[in-house]
Formats: sequence, C-alpha cells, structure tokens
Amino acid sequence: MTGVFAKLQDKSLLVSSGLVAGEWKNGQDGKTFPVYEPSSATVLQECANLSRQDFVDAIESAKQGSAKFHESTTAKERGALLRKWFDLVIANADDLALILSLENGKTFAEARGEVVYAASFISWFAEEATRSYGDTIPSSYANTTVLTFKEPVGVCGIITPWNFPAAMITRKIAPAFAAGCSVIIKPPSETPFSALALAKLALAAGIPSDIIHVVPTKDREASMELANNPIVKKLSFTGSTGVGKMLTKAAAGTMKRVSMELGGNAPFIVFDDADIDQAVEGALICKFRCSGQTCVCANRLLVHEAVKDQFIEKLVARVKQYKLGRGIDEGVTQGPLVNAAAVQKVDAHVQDALKKGAVLHTGGKAPEGLKGYFYEPTVISGVTTDMEVAHDETFGPLAAIFSFKTEAEAVELANATEYGLAGYFFSKDISRVMRVARRLECGMLGVNTGLISAAEAPFGGVKESGLGREGSKYGLAEYQNIKSVTIGNLGFN
Repeated sequence: MTGVFAKLQDKSLLVSSGLVAGEWKNGQDGKTFPVYEPSSATVLQECANLSRQDFVDAIESAKQGSAKFHESTTAKERGALLRKWFDLVIANADDLALILSLENGKTFAEARGEVVYAASFISWFAEEATRSYGDTIPSSYANTTVLTFKEPVGVCGIITPWNFPAAMITRKIAPAFAAGCSVIIKPPSETPFSALALAKLALAAGIPSDIIHVVPTKDREASMELANNPIVKKLSFTGSTGVGKMLTKAAAGTMKRVSMELGGNAPFIVFDDADIDQAVEGALICKFRCSGQTCVCANRLLVHEAVKDQFIEKLVARVKQYKLGRGIDEGVTQGPLVNAAAVQKVDAHVQDALKKGAVLHTGGKAPEGLKGYFYEPTVISGVTTDMEVAHDETFGPLAAIFSFKTEAEAVELANATEYGLAGYFFSKDISRVMRVARRLECGMLGVNTGLISAAEAPFGGVKESGLGREGSKYGLAEYQNIKSVTIGNLGFN
C-alpha cells in the first residue's frame, strides 16, 4: 500500500484482487497491471489482471445466482439490501473519494461529490424496486383476461468508464439488483479500485456473492466474453461510440439486450436574451468538471454575436481562477487528464483551431512545473466548422466558442453532428425555450443550467450517442423482460 493510501480510515477498502464467485482472486501466475496516478504519471498500485477463464467462472456463478436471487427475495427485500449498501457507501464516502481522486485525478471535492451521486442511484433504485409491477389488460375475447409480469433479464455484463468510476457502476448495477439480476463488472483498467471498493461494501451489505462479480483485466479479448457468451442476456456499456458499435455487433450474435451510453459533441447555446452570468456559470459546470472529461461536456459553445464579447470576458476571468494540481491537495480546483494521449488530443484540437484562425484567450498549453497529465483550462473563440473541435469530442478542458446571428443558425449548427447525447441553451424567452427544446437533436437538454444528470432523470442519447436510458423509472425497465399471460375460459358469463 502506497503512503497516500495509508490515509484511508478503512484500509480494507483498497482491494487489488478481482471478485469471482465470492472469492477475491489474483491473476493467473500472479499477473498484474499497473494503475497510474494521473497527477504524477507514476504507478499508484498494481491490480490483478484476470483472464477469460475468470469471466467464464463469473458468468457461470452469476447464472446460478440470478435465478436464486429473484426467486428467493421479494422486491421489498431487494430494496432493503440496496438501502444497506447505500448507507455503507455514505458512511465510507471519504475513503471512497480518496481512492477515486487518486486513480482518476479529479479533485477530492469532485470525487466526494461523485460518491454521493453514485449513492443516489442506489437509494433511487432501492425505492423503485417496489414500484415496478405489471398490468391487468381487458381482453377482446370473452371469458379471458391478460396479465403482464415483469421479470429480470438474468445475467448482465457491465463495462464501465474511467471518468466516473463510482457513479457509472451504481447507475448500472443498482437497477439490475432491484430487478433481481446478477452482474459481472469489467471495470476500466485506469480506475479499477473504485469498483472493487464498492463491491466490497455491497458484500458487507448482504448482497449475495454470486450476483456481483468484478473482473479487472487489461485483456480486451478476455472481456469480450461478456458480449459473446450466450449465458449473458444483457450488456451495458459506457464509453466511446466506436467501441460501443463493436460491442453491439458482438452482442447481436446472441441477441442480447444492450444499453449503450456513448460519445457526445454537446452544443451549448447562449442566446442574446440569456442571463450571461447564469450562462457563464453553466459553462464552467458542464465544460470544466472532471477537467472536461465527461460525455455530457459542452464541446461547442455557440454564442450570439451580440453578447459574445461579454460572455468571453466573464468566462475567461473565471477560468483564470482555476488552480491546477493533485486532486487531494488543498486549494486545487482542477485536476489532470487521465493520460498522455488525452493531453495530446486537447493540444491537437487547440493547435488546429489556432492555425485556422481561432483566437486564444487563456491557456493553450501544458503548464510548467507540474508532473503528470495536465493541460491548462483553455478558452478560444472564432471557432468555425472546418476545425477539428467542431466534429470531434475533445474530452478535455477546452472551451471552443463559435458565434451565430439567428436562432435558426444556432439550431442548425448544434444539430450538425452524428452525436446526440446532451445539449444546453440559455434564454429567458419561454416561447424560444419550448421551440428550441423540441428542435435540438439530443437525448438530454439543460435549459438555463449546466447540470442535467440526477438519479431521477433519464440519462441517454439519440443518433450515434447510444441506445437505452439509465437512471429514472425507465432505468429499471432496461433490466426487465415483460411476459404476457393470457388466461381463458374463466367462466365470467
């Protein structure tokens, strides 16, 4: 255990072994892979590198566990288990935040906020478990009635990203448990320890060991077992559109249910009637959170030419106040990117834009004097559609500002992408709010706010940003099958 992990109040939460069929497993022949701390670019801890056989073993155990879990527990009992897990997550929030901050790089305050956010999905689906039931349907045939049952899909494969290593776990597996499913989690190799810590707390809460499995690995072929194995009935993935398409094709071989939360290219529109201070605050929240590494980050800031200068001035002043550094250090408000490739991509977008005529207002380079994968929070304006940032998700701290003249132009620019995950716009005109909300092609919209994700709100996109919804009452349905039961000859008349 490295020195910084010695600060954990419960040191048993730092787990570097996989969880398969109730056992904490090391890699075959002791195989491990290094997990790096992004703020220093040094090895934080080694993690067990499990194999394809470990996935097979986990799937077989999950198959037995799923049937038993659904048949032996009521919805109310499953909700109670989730509530116990929620209580343990909140009680250990500081330790979970420390682990998360170190492996992901985000500030401790952001990491703790994510832990609480992650817990909110557990709480939500603890309550949704008892609110999900079927229907009685009047039949068109005499002496007949139709019932519907909601049943768990069964074994679920869960593949999660590194940018929200706690919340993306709970958003997927809490509804799975509420429905009575079992899960095999393949956590990201960049941030496996948050998933393992959450699993340890789930076991402590009484969630059966044969319905939760965590299989860390660097072997992509091994993890494809989740997409290819016919025992797995559902695959949920959050990550890039390219990988999502590949997994969807693989899952089609056994006709699995899939949920895909994929890439975005979110527009952020500031109309001339907007409250500029609100718009700046919204931009800071949805552009620079997690150093710009979220799928719902504003990638293209579209600002009306009449308020552009005012918006830029206020935004730049706030961005210059960010303090870069190690996430757990006091006073730090902006952490590193996840790796060197992420830094290179941000810089490539900045340099491409500047070469094509964009104006740099602040940032634009890696900071001096900091080890690790840092890039200065950057604001550029004069961005046009021929620049890379217009079409490619930056996934970093770059605010790229376009300008527009009319509402129609703004909507056209916003929709000029194959992605449709999130979008944002600011306006005080209620007619415009309703009109633009209907015309923007995305699954989620923030109107006069930069915060759109919550346990009670459906999360997901359209176009090439994915399939299905997570969170909300709709999130539980992703893990359920509907069975129709027709009962005849009832002797009503």
